Amino acid sequence: MARILSIDYGTKRIGIAVTDELQLIASGLTTVASHELFSFLKNYFSEEKVELVIIGEPKQKDGTHSNIEVEIQKFIQKFSERFPTMKTTRMDERFTSKMAFQTMIDSGLKKKQRQNKALIDEISATIILQDYLRKV
Repeated sequence: MARILSIDYGTKRIGIAVTDELQLIASGLTTVASHELFSFLKNYFSEEKVELVIIGEPKQKDGTHSNIEVEIQKFIQKFSERFPTMKTTRMDERFTSKMAFQTMIDSGLKKKQRQNKALIDEISATIILQDYLRKV
């Protein structure tokens, strides 16, 4: 089987998580700068078999899209042009950043470590992927 990769898209940083090859466990992979994302994905897809990319869908409490949705749509368009055979789907990512921060506290990370926004993005991508795995 191939892996599933998830993306927590941000204008500065992108959190990325992947499953194992059996698609049972979601693990944080890395965080990359937004301008480096396509280069990273090209390299990763050439080294690992990925069958699906989950892209976080940020929404407000009332269910409407967040302001960043415009940027995410631009990203999805570019992604589909650069990787036309790669399947994508969206996953609601409401509250994942708060859950990621709470996970860091529960894990006993020190305050300085909890200020690492890149780690929050990576954990958020992992939560998005875990949510997807639970629903399929």
